Amino acid sequence: MAERKQSTPAAPDAVLRALADPHRRQILRLVQHTELPAGRIAANFTLTQQAVSLHIGVLKQAGLLTERREGTRRLYTLRHESLDPVRELLSEFWPDALSRLKKAVETDHPRPPQR
Repeated sequence: MAERKQSTPAAPDAVLRALADPHRRQILRLVQHTELPAGRIAANFTLTQQAVSLHIGVLKQAGLLTERREGTRRLYTLRHESLDPVRELLSEFWPDALSRLKKAVETDHPRPPQR
């Protein structure tokens, strides 16, 4: 039977620190829609397996990854809800950002008349 380890959600600061590294962001992109073993993740980098494992550890500690053990394999996937504290934090500084951007674009560049 496979064991799934859920890390607890971290504070926005820990998540932001984890997201600051481009290698970690690439790892999250790799596992955002699928579960991958550490070896398959590492195969996408020129880094050593040990370096990738350290990045995975930082992501797990920040609550961004779920680890599931299947025999000797460890499978990782993104915990989408772990990004919620960062979304909330950013919305404090930039509320309604997308709707304001849409309005600005439509105001500055009106659509051409339909024929």
